[in-house]
Amino acid sequence: MKYIEITIETSAAGIEPAAAKLGAIGIDDIEVTDPRDIEDIMEHKESYEWDYINDEVVEQMKETPKIQVFCADDEEGREKTEAVRRAMQDLADACGRGEYGPGVDFGSLFVTAEVKDDAEWKDKWKEYFKPFRVSEHLVIRPSWEEYEAGPEDTVIEIDPGMAFGTGTHETTSMCIQMIDQYLKPGSRVLDAGCGSGILAIAAAKLGAAEVLGVDIDREAVRVARENFQKNHVEDICRAEYGDLTRGVDFKADLIAGNLMAELICMLAEGVYAHLAEEGLFIASGILTEKEQMVTEALQAAGFRIVESRTKGEWCALAAARPRG
Repeated sequence: MKYIEITIETSAAGIEPAAAKLGAIGIDDIEVTDPRDIEDIMEHKESYEWDYINDEVVEQMKETPKIQVFCADDEEGREKTEAVRRAMQDLADACGRGEYGPGVDFGSLFVTAEVKDDAEWKDKWKEYFKPFRVSEHLVIRPSWEEYEAGPEDTVIEIDPGMAFGTGTHETTSMCIQMIDQYLKPGSRVLDAGCGSGILAIAAAKLGAAEVLGVDIDREAVRVARENFQKNHVEDICRAEYGDLTRGVDFKADLIAGNLMAELICMLAEGVYAHLAEEGLFIASGILTEKEQMVTEALQAAGFRIVESRTKGEWCALAAARPRG
């Protein structure tokens, strides 16, 4: 079997926004090579269980940061490759216009795609991707695995070979866990930057009455709609192309967004305006070093911080719109 190895060259500053851009088109399963990680190991070797690092790993310190995506060498895989090229070009254009701040450098964002042979590629996905519990009530399982659901389990079925996030990334799992904790049955939910639609699907399966996913990427909207049908929630969920700050007429009891810290700050007032009184905003995708910045932006918009949750280098916030 052949597969496509897609490689994106970026910079340290570009890793997070590039990953977010990929998530917006339904690609959450990525491999990141960041020389900073190797540098951290070299500087703090006493914190790790090994005392020898081979030359190949040391050489990675000299490399440009990169993100890799893997997909089957078929029509869908080739479409995904082109979608990645378009997404990175959009990001490069936005960076060039200064939308991410003056002097910010995301690197070349050059995309290469190489077809490789690996007869076991498909089976390797299946070997490592098993059913797992993402929250108290939600279980995610691949289509080829059986899972005996308990009386209180709700199952989301996905296939990691498709353009669909698996929910394993810290930012996605924290967001889903908070939705599970705070969502009240019958709520109206807005998924801001819906990407593959996994948050919207989780909300629907946890009892939301109506869910709207919005995204500024048309490909993400298409992917989300397909995934709503796959999980039989198309009567509850819909995905629309649009910008949360304008053109969306929807008052929600809960808004969830797995977004970059800077984007959350920019959207804070718009999110507040789209929330019902005592509604909740669940914001994930925030590096811990940027938590204070996001907290201050949310508070300035009128929010009260209810909870802060951390996993690895990421954090998620739950913020409420007060009554009155």
